[in-house]
Amino acid sequence: MTSRDRILAALNHRQPDRIPIDFGGTTVTGMHVSCVTALRAHYGLDQHPVKVIEIGQMLGEIEEDLKQVLGIDVEAVARAKSKWGFALADWKPWRMPDGLEVLVPGGFNITLDANGDVLLYPQGDTSVPASSRMPNDGYFFDNIIRQDPIDDDTLKLEDNLEEFGPVPDEDLADMKARAASVRERGRAVVAAIGGTGFGDIANVPAPGLRHPKGVRDVAEWYMSTRSRKSFIAAVFEKQAEIALANLQRLNQAMGDQIDVIYLCGTDFGTQNSSFCSTATFRELWFPPYKTLIEWIHGNTQWKVFKHSCGAVSKFIPSFIEAGIDILNPVQCSATGMEPRDLKREFGRDIVFWGGGVDTQSTLPFGTAEEVRKQVLDRCAVLAEGGGYVFNSVHNLQARTPLENIVAMFDAVKELNA
Repeated sequence: MTSRDRILAALNHRQPDRIPIDFGGTTVTGMHVSCVTALRAHYGLDQHPVKVIEIGQMLGEIEEDLKQVLGIDVEAVARAKSKWGFALADWKPWRMPDGLEVLVPGGFNITLDANGDVLLYPQGDTSVPASSRMPNDGYFFDNIIRQDPIDDDTLKLEDNLEEFGPVPDEDLADMKARAASVRERGRAVVAAIGGTGFGDIANVPAPGLRHPKGVRDVAEWYMSTRSRKSFIAAVFEKQAEIALANLQRLNQAMGDQIDVIYLCGTDFGTQNSSFCSTATFRELWFPPYKTLIEWIHGNTQWKVFKHSCGAVSKFIPSFIEAGIDILNPVQCSATGMEPRDLKREFGRDIVFWGGGVDTQSTLPFGTAEEVRKQVLDRCAVLAEGGGYVFNSVHNLQARTPLENIVAMFDAVKELNA
């Protein structure tokens, strides 16, 4: 099988010739730039500063030579623009606080505060307040809340829709050209255009807007799903209209070049519980999901990819009813997320993409042999009969021991031998 054949078999719940692998196919299945740098050195590949292609999580670009070494079967095709509003272009060097030399986009403009923390600015505009912060001993950027006082009598729907709009034609043309290149390399295409995630708390603070208005504080947003439920529902409804128009244009531009569409990264689960009830999910999130997915399944061959961390087993029946094809990251350490139970109850109806090794404990703090054993055990359950794509539970984090990352890939190679 080609890589694409392998992915399509898994997505259609058929047993592929080997377990397909994704790293770098989405912004929730990647690697911290330090991990990419370390792997390139380990495998004797050309040494140069690695591009940071997702700024907040500091994810590194996995280039073709490393993809071949690791056996990667998918590639991302997304808009070449960060959520800070500047293009992923005009690369320039930057030294991270820990001393690692990387490449960042030209619009990556920063200052240091009195503590030495790195401040990042919306659209690269240092004349407005910073929208994100990397601590002086940190490895990632956190959003800075810039919430104006809220007056419910004057709260406007458009205030929480400012960042959504038509995808430019040039972005679609660029995505089409890159998808064609992916197909030439034989891999599956995972596309993302943005604007299809509803209430994703990583995006609610709007780090790319110079002066975000509306409900932009994280705690306030969560409370608003109860106290301003009609307002949130109206935001989602209008956002879905915009997103649907963009999906239609994406289909016109690319059509069957796309295999998987990354729909949404909104988290519903915590380690032991959830951010909302299933009733609230069905009232607020189910309708816009259903609207978009019904159109996708009625007009394309795309499979729909949904990310949600945490204990989400109680939501899976609603995910399936909404038409979601793929669940990521499959956080098996969370309550109610035991792999064998998930596969038995839901494995016929949804694809598990991830879950291959725990990134909270085993991968960063276990031994190489513990990593190997967990990968073998998880894959034995989740990959049986197809319906599985290997990835870790979310992105590989900074300071993960190199020997453990290598042990993870070696274990999958062992299974695929």
